[in-house]
Amino acid sequence: METTDADQPLDLIRLSLSENIYVKMRGGRELSGLLHAYDQHMNMVLGDVTETISTVEEDEINLVKKKYEMLFVRGDGVILVCPPKRK
Repeated sequence: METTDADQPLDLIRLSLSENIYVKMRGGRELSGLLHAYDQHMNMVLGDVTETISTVEEDEINLVKKKYEMLFVRGDGVILVCPPKRK
């Protein structure tokens, strides 16, 4: 039975399946994409992913954007997961 309540932290991720999420990673990487799957270690499979990599060189911030059709995200690099805005 599918519920719309988030009683446990991973419930919020479960409620975000098949929706676009934002993931902040170690090393200045940010991902935005459609959540297809996840596990208790925060390993995730994302589709239609946009990756933004931020680097700082000589007081200048450089942004590099990449696109991926499908991406496996290893959970030990995840800092933050932001689900879509709920109404």
